[in-house]
Amino acid sequence: MRVINFFKSPLLYSLVLVVGLLSALSVQAQTTDTTAVSMTTAMDTASTAAAAGPAIPTLISTDVDTTQLSWNLGDGQGNPVEIGKIAPDYTPIYKSFSYYFLLFFLFCAFIAIIGRSLKAYELTRSIQGKEKGINWHRIQAVLLGIVLVVGLYGAYWSYTTQGAMVNSISGTEHGERIDFMFNITVIITTIVFVITHILLFGFSVRYAGSEKRKAYFYPHNNAIERLWTIAPAIVLTVLVLLGFFTWKGITNISDSDQKNALQVEVTGEQFKWSLRYSGADNQIGTRNYKLISPTNGLGIDFTDKKSWDDRLAGDIVLPVNRSVRFTIGSKDVLHSFYIPTFRVQMNAVPGMPTYFQFTPKYTTAEMRGKLNDPKFDYILLCAKICGAGHYNMQVKVRVVSEKEYQEWLTKQPLYYNDDVKKELQMASANTSAQLALTSNN
Repeated sequence: MRVINFFKSPLLYSLVLVVGLLSALSVQAQTTDTTAVSMTTAMDTASTAAAAGPAIPTLISTDVDTTQLSWNLGDGQGNPVEIGKIAPDYTPIYKSFSYYFLLFFLFCAFIAIIGRSLKAYELTRSIQGKEKGINWHRIQAVLLGIVLVVGLYGAYWSYTTQGAMVNSISGTEHGERIDFMFNITVIITTIVFVITHILLFGFSVRYAGSEKRKAYFYPHNNAIERLWTIAPAIVLTVLVLLGFFTWKGITNISDSDQKNALQVEVTGEQFKWSLRYSGADNQIGTRNYKLISPTNGLGIDFTDKKSWDDRLAGDIVLPVNRSVRFTIGSKDVLHSFYIPTFRVQMNAVPGMPTYFQFTPKYTTAEMRGKLNDPKFDYILLCAKICGAGHYNMQVKVRVVSEKEYQEWLTKQPLYYNDDVKKELQMASANTSAQLALTSNN
């Protein structure tokens, strides 16, 4: 009866009408705003670039262009001229959202009309002196039974259709342990999910409300309470311990294994990753943010001789079956070093280096064969929402043989190049001149 009284309220109809009007206006506003913002942003960016002159090239760039401008400075008369890539049009997305939003409220209105009709039907039977014709308890029980069947089928469909997205082949040795832990958790939670929902909806159907039956008052049972307290505690303890020992086995690396691993440094910034490979000494030189300059974007301390053979790279290339230790950092905000197929994720924190060490198990070519996907590539992503260009923090990762890796490494340029040497010489000369001036005074 409460449900019917709710649908009887004129407030529901007013709400449907208002939401429909607002949604229609929203589509129009979003369409206009999308075009305006795309034009304004592109022209402002182009004007700034023209005023600043030629830009200084960055040390590292990703495969994806973050600007994607659709307009240049114009034809000289203030009219923009279309060039290059076209700015994305999000109008269909807004329209699609509005369509389903309105569809939902129309469905609610339809249910409200049905409710009013049923109310009129009951009132008519009451006036005629007839018994109540609709057993709402039974209807609710049937609806709950339908929800149970549809919900369980939806869970089954999700597992069979989308399960492959989270159950792909791991590309690292430690990834198999993470997958095992994940599968155990999914199996246990799925069993609990199915049992509890069958009991929840099953009891609602079996013991639907009836005027001929009185509910039995059963407030307390020590045995049942012990069961549903001890059983979940044991299961959760097993899962927590499994996760603890799995993570400990992955992150607790001996000192000798750390030194023998290939050393790679990756530094996140908005919105790219900068890479530095160790040289022949397999040691990465120190950094200091105070040393950052146009020619030294990472602030590498070149007075540390370990940095003289460090190499610059655009992509991540790793040798198969060789342990690799990543030193992870950030220049600005929180980022997250994330390679899904490797089961690798670690936060990149400003001012505090973090580490992750793993061993690639399959080359890129081997993984393409296993997945039957000739276009597959390992990819480094950022798993923190670090700003507007967050989606663009992508670097391709290639796993190759040891021979291919060595050939690739020798072709990578040194950070300690001629421009850096000139800058250091000028800085040294300026320091000497200042010292001489100070001593004369």
